[in-house]
Amino acid sequence: MKKAVHFGAGNIGRGFIGLLLSKAGYHVTFIDIIDKLVEDINALGKYNVQITGKPDKISVENISAIDSDKDDVAVEAVVEAIADADIITTAIGPNSLQYLGENLAKGLTKRLQTKKTPLNVIACENMFGSSTTLKNFVYAKLSDDVKNELNKIVGFPDAAVDRIVPNQPYGEKLLVTVEEYAEWDVDSKQVVGDLSDIEGLNLVDNLNAYIDRKIFTVNTGHAAIAYLAYQRGINDISNAMRIPEILETTRDVWAETSALLIAKYRFAPANHRRYVEQVERRFSNPYLSDEVIRVGRSPKRKLAPNDRIIYPANQLALHDINPEALGKVAAAAFKFDFDGDTEAVEIQNYILANGIDAAISHFTGVTLSSKLFYIIKKNY
Repeated sequence: MKKAVHFGAGNIGRGFIGLLLSKAGYHVTFIDIIDKLVEDINALGKYNVQITGKPDKISVENISAIDSDKDDVAVEAVVEAIADADIITTAIGPNSLQYLGENLAKGLTKRLQTKKTPLNVIACENMFGSSTTLKNFVYAKLSDDVKNELNKIVGFPDAAVDRIVPNQPYGEKLLVTVEEYAEWDVDSKQVVGDLSDIEGLNLVDNLNAYIDRKIFTVNTGHAAIAYLAYQRGINDISNAMRIPEILETTRDVWAETSALLIAKYRFAPANHRRYVEQVERRFSNPYLSDEVIRVGRSPKRKLAPNDRIIYPANQLALHDINPEALGKVAAAAFKFDFDGDTEAVEIQNYILANGIDAAISHFTGVTLSSKLFYIIKKNY
């Protein structure tokens, strides 16, 4: 049986990537640092996935788990699993990729001595160039000679993933509830060997187009709803979609990002409109709803120059389109003052100490003389 190693046994790991790999005939070894989760996976040897609105559950079998934070024996087991894997994937969050560098470097180095078949390492994270970023963390731990050898057999193809995982019900151990829609696009030009055996993994020639389409529609839209809803004291995304003003502003955001995507990648307008409408239906579905605070968390990252709000807003300026709606969302993000989020607290403390003008420039990189700066401050 083919072997997959997946870092992150959370809801996306089990309910999306692990599910597809298991269905493709792989034994999936989950790597995680949560003791109880690892124990449950090893004790049960399987779990169920529930598609919202569907009566039957999907059983995922041929699985095991390793607690990578337990002890030296566990770390060695992780290294061995990497060395023997046929595919490696992650779903741990962009900020955690850096912590995989050392173990992946050890495992891939060992692989050169034991197994020289093609291997792809795919980071399935909500960020631009996630696998490339992971590769940089790994290669920082390697000598040039090892890098040259790995380049012949190991690929780090970037990917775009999209599947909503709603709040999970209590009860059945390891059960994951997910929406029916799922998209996993992988850059075909960066793949080493063959990944055609994994149904649901789509090899695409222009991944940037698919990444931008997903980020600027799903992630940007989700953030817009969350930050606007937080200002009104609304706790739930689907409930927020019933507020006319929030829906109108979110649609304005999508109109701006759609104009950018169509201009940049020549998407067919009618096809892209249907994609946006589908995303709106997904966010309005009460079975898929999420907590506003959870969606809005990490505002510092989401306000960064290369992320979901500021990046498309700056791109719009290059196409002579004023990002009025995106600027309004950025202003709402600066008002996200949830004291349980360290990034939100950092932003609020910075505003208190330095003022909103300095904060806008500091966290977004937007200059005081730009149109976007004016729009953000006006709405703030």
